[in-house]
Amino acid sequence: MLAALLGKIESRDSVIGIVGLGYVGLPLVLRFSEAGYRVIGFDIDDTKVDALNAGRSYIEHISADRIGHVRGAGFEATSDFSRAGKADVLILCVPTPLNKYREPDLSFVIQTTDSLVPFLREGQLLSLESTTYPGTTDEELLPRVQSRGFTVGSDFFLVYSPEREDPGNAAFSTQTIPKVCGGITERCLEAGLRLYGQVIDRVVPVSSTRAAELTKLLENIHRAVNIGLVNEMKIVADKMGIDIHEVIRAAATKPFGFVPYYPGPGLGGHCIPIDPFYLTWKAREFGVNTRFIELAGEVNAAMPDYVITKIVTALNKSRKSLNGASVLVLGIAYKKNVDDMRESPAVVLMEKLQKLGANVSYSDPHVAVFPKLRHHTYFNLSSVALTPASIASYDCIVLATDHDRFDYAMIRDHASLIVDTRGKYLDAADNIVKS
Repeated sequence: MLAALLGKIESRDSVIGIVGLGYVGLPLVLRFSEAGYRVIGFDIDDTKVDALNAGRSYIEHISADRIGHVRGAGFEATSDFSRAGKADVLILCVPTPLNKYREPDLSFVIQTTDSLVPFLREGQLLSLESTTYPGTTDEELLPRVQSRGFTVGSDFFLVYSPEREDPGNAAFSTQTIPKVCGGITERCLEAGLRLYGQVIDRVVPVSSTRAAELTKLLENIHRAVNIGLVNEMKIVADKMGIDIHEVIRAAATKPFGFVPYYPGPGLGGHCIPIDPFYLTWKAREFGVNTRFIELAGEVNAAMPDYVITKIVTALNKSRKSLNGASVLVLGIAYKKNVDDMRESPAVVLMEKLQKLGANVSYSDPHVAVFPKLRHHTYFNLSSVALTPASIASYDCIVLATDHDRFDYAMIRDHASLIVDTRGKYLDAADNIVKS
């Protein structure tokens, strides 16, 4: 079975099934298709399926031309999971969010796997890429595969290979970002390495699926903890009358032993605000309290309230109340120059401002209409066009995401008050408050 699968992978005769066509799955579709594989994309969202089959893209940094190209090469999208048996390889790229109790929500992984199980067949390779806690692959996916009577490592192959997508990052692509892979057995790992080795420049093997799962968590917890540190340093520096961004720029000149991280209004994205909770939750099973990780989470979670305090104080100095004030939030994507709204701290700011009585608007060149988001308030708003008149009409401008397409000089020259959460304005000015 393994030899036949490896042969089909190397000859490009294997059919690749990508399950979940979002920010992780769609780039994989493009990569495998452009490498010469026939690809089937699976998603429960018919609007995504219809868009892709019509040659349209719903992700800003992926062009319609690329979608059209892979369509011409044979790619098709479907919501019919019964077609999973036609694929030689199935790669799961579905969300792993938190529930309302801030605990891991594996419902997308489990429900998707359960939808695939009846159509699995001998000789297939199943790879999970969704970020999750150590043990998910062998505790949740393995028993479901075995329920079909397969012997994993002999007539079916199961691996975990965490996604490392960074939307909008022009310096790294799906092909050039090294890929970690761990298998349930050595033969599973061999299949996973052979698969990803065809389309990724460097594949990094690890000893188990659990090691691969923990690798992904460590990468993002490392970032979350360091952001928590610099966010706490920001508060200390502010009390001392020191510009933390000046300090970071100076420290970053050290050629060793220091990596710059930057403060902001909170954590955003599909990984960094979520992944630490996956490990802290699983660690409790082993009687371990992850105090360091949890402390960083507390600091980062407090950042929106810190920004709100800055806004209130700044408005008070102008003899204005937040209740009834008009506030324009600049940038609601979770990071600059993308349209990705997942876990954006700007949305948390908007929710808190609205609850305190502010009249909230937003401007974002990458998000024309406010989308519906899981676990967040829906704002029936469209992006405000930035003109000298529109900027001057607001009591407060909050710079939440520092997109390059903003005209920062024009904003500074016409705003009554700017609360800068990103350190974009380096020089002091009467109408700028750094937060």
